[in-house]
Amino acid sequence: MLRVHFDDWGMINYKKAWDKQQVYFDGISDIKIENRHRTSGKPKIPENHLFFCEHPHVYTLGKNGHKENLLLDEKRMFEKGIDFYKINRGGDITYHGPGQIMGYFIWDLEQLYTDIDKFLRELEGAIILTLAEYGIEGGRIKGLTGVWLDEDSPLKSRKICAMGMRISRWVTMHGFALNV
Repeated sequence: MLRVHFDDWGMINYKKAWDKQQVYFDGISDIKIENRHRTSGKPKIPENHLFFCEHPHVYTLGKNGHKENLLLDEKRMFEKGIDFYKINRGGDITYHGPGQIMGYFIWDLEQLYTDIDKFLRELEGAIILTLAEYGIEGGRIKGLTGVWLDEDSPLKSRKICAMGMRISRWVTMHGFALNV
């Protein structure tokens, strides 16, 4: 069973949260590199972390994203107090803001399995089960990552939970954005 340390960061600026994630990510990566070069003794087991938080208004652009998909220009974002960051996760443009729960996973997936798709599908399943606890029916749309409402109705379907990850050396970073 995977042991995970949990912390709630509350309302936190996106850049500050990103920097904090990076510190934990680098720590796990360093342990894994050290273990590969270890010639004796037991390898160190990296600690896994899950952080919840909310952010002030911000748009993030994943490494596969296209800035032209952003509906506001930089001047309008500045006027509205909205931050913008190009970041190192997959995906396109994502909005984060008050009332949205962010879940950031800094995990060594090798402690579980080395299957990114399985990890994302299990994460979607956990969100779907959580929504069901509140009487909300969420689902998946084939070929898309995330959790949707009214996923069977193209004219009504909408995403309730976006997901975007960075995975390097089987260490995860970033996670999900659940609209509450």
